[in-house]
Amino acid sequence: MIEYIVNIFKGALMGAANVIPGVSGGTMALLTGIFEKLINAIKSFDLTAVKLACRFKFKELFEHVDIKFLSAIGIGVIGSILTVARILEYLFEHHALYVWAFFFGLILASVYFVGKKISQRNVATILLFIVGTAIAVGIAFMEPASRNESVPYLILCGAVAMCSMILPGLSGSFVLLLMGNYELVMIEAVNTFNLKVIIPMGIGAAGGLVAFSRILSWVFKKFHDQTIALLTGFIFGSLAILWPWKEAVIKIFQDGDEIKEKVIGYDYAMPELNAETGIALAIMISGMVIIALVETMAGKKETD
Repeated sequence: MIEYIVNIFKGALMGAANVIPGVSGGTMALLTGIFEKLINAIKSFDLTAVKLACRFKFKELFEHVDIKFLSAIGIGVIGSILTVARILEYLFEHHALYVWAFFFGLILASVYFVGKKISQRNVATILLFIVGTAIAVGIAFMEPASRNESVPYLILCGAVAMCSMILPGLSGSFVLLLMGNYELVMIEAVNTFNLKVIIPMGIGAAGGLVAFSRILSWVFKKFHDQTIALLTGFIFGSLAILWPWKEAVIKIFQDGDEIKEKVIGYDYAMPELNAETGIALAIMISGMVIIALVETMAGKKETD
């Protein structure tokens, strides 16, 4: 029972991370020591699982897909998304600097702890780290698309965002931002429980998750250190998205009879020497400390 509750907490960390543009739930899974177990559990939704379900052999099915573990993670993720989305809507409106500072600290510390998981450092891992960083920085400076509420596009958004959510260093929320549907999905649909948006997103997410988990599981087994190096680069590069001292560049456009706005980039700045900056730095350090504690607890769990 204690392990189940701990897994719910780990799922909640993943869910909270996935709500923030620039933060990856996969990073939290990697830090808490459940990433490979999660990928393998998702991968187990295969033909064997379908046959067991069709024969109503639910006990064997639940054992095959590790439903106990997945249900705990799922409860944590969904519960966290539903609650954190509401909290963040307020915090981003009134205290955006502090939110960005906290998550910048989380991800900065994550670079160190994820990088520690590389057992053999060589030219290949260093180059892959640089490539991963370059890709993430490139994504950070892409111009977001316009909002699109069509069902096929929402299914595509669900598939792409879910693959990004489980991949450490790539943020599903930021991908939604680039695809133009972050506000529609993570703020409006989640807070109002809009099924017209949630259902097609869910269909795309489920399909993308099952397909991508199989690829990711194979890559991890064959090229563990190289994969970790690339993911560490993704995480490091994502800091460009999370830099707290920035101003959103807003583009105003007309959509039919409506005048709408969208964020197309950011103007970055250096922090000023004032009390607000001091508070932001303290919050950033608290984020780093939390990651250190999470990593320490995960390490103790692995050695027990």
